[in-house]
Amino acid sequence: MQEENFETLAIRLQAERTQFKEHSVPLYLTSSYKFDDAEEMRALFANEKEGHVYSRYANPNTDELINKMAVLEGAENGWATASGMAAIFTTFMTFLASGDHVLSSRSVFGSTHQLLNNIFPKWGITYDYADLDKPEQWEQGIRPNTKMIFVETPSNPGIDIIDLEWLGQLAKKNGILLVVDNCFATPYLQQPIKLGADISIHSATKFIDGQGRTLGGIILGSHQLIKEIEGFARHSGPAMAPFNAWLLSKSLETLAVRMDRHCESALKVAEFLERNPVVKKVMYPFLPSHPQYEIAKKQMKQGGGIVTFVIEGGAAAASAFMDKLKMFSISANLGDTRSIATHPATSTHSKLTEAQRLEVGIEQGTVRLSIGLEHINDILGDISQALA
Repeated sequence: MQEENFETLAIRLQAERTQFKEHSVPLYLTSSYKFDDAEEMRALFANEKEGHVYSRYANPNTDELINKMAVLEGAENGWATASGMAAIFTTFMTFLASGDHVLSSRSVFGSTHQLLNNIFPKWGITYDYADLDKPEQWEQGIRPNTKMIFVETPSNPGIDIIDLEWLGQLAKKNGILLVVDNCFATPYLQQPIKLGADISIHSATKFIDGQGRTLGGIILGSHQLIKEIEGFARHSGPAMAPFNAWLLSKSLETLAVRMDRHCESALKVAEFLERNPVVKKVMYPFLPSHPQYEIAKKQMKQGGGIVTFVIEGGAAAASAFMDKLKMFSISANLGDTRSIATHPATSTHSKLTEAQRLEVGIEQGTVRLSIGLEHINDILGDISQALA
């Protein structure tokens, strides 16, 4: 396509039309495909010819979603999985082996912590954490057997930021794969591969779907890296369903307008919370008070739809605030049209010890808000009455 604007590409990139000339891409609910003859079957399975052989490997709907995401993120290729965690696990398992070491940001999603802390040690994969705001920890944390650097930026739920251009140069200098969880930003707000990352991962369940309807994960990178991902994923089976891919591809058509609204409202919420006397701390990338504000402004288009704050009074105050909310949903999800409040210490990061939570900035009074698409006056009104 000649058009290069994100919004146009997100809407107009789609699979080739069938003989029926449909305007909206159809669903391809088939598990397998027929071959014209025995030779075509042989050639397809031998990778001598392009085509579909089985929907666990590829499907026209997942093809469209991957192609669209790759273009929007500035990647060469991609792979779709059943969930965001399936994307993270598949990436780890493709490139890591017994004896390898991972250097990860300390502030990551709770299930990613579980992989690093409890599952990978069984297979001889070791890890160390580094803080996003302390560059010296990343330089000092690299070992001879470090094969991967893994970061979330902005992080969940602390909204920490790291300079991806600097980190990409560090990884390249040491011959290490840089993997970025780009879930909070989406390709509309941040494109890690253009900044120096090797792989960008999304939980498409969140802002990419944007309506709390479905699960999905996306892995994006170079043709060579995705070929390795494919080698693992085709046989381990973390496949995305065609229906989910169809939903997510349609959702991308409204991603830009949704994110503009999420970000506009989230900034107003962050500014409102900063002025409230019962709020100890507010974390939002585009607040001037954010420690990495300048970095966020450099590598992100806007600040995103997530605001995290700490309320005076600890767990009791956080619970009281959430229980008084009238419009916000209490849920562990995020990135929805509906505004959501989450208490990370008792939900998404509940499997961490108290010491581990404090290390990543999660206090008992920490509340994560996913700002939806409701009218800003209603959002602020609900927060205000719940804090009163």
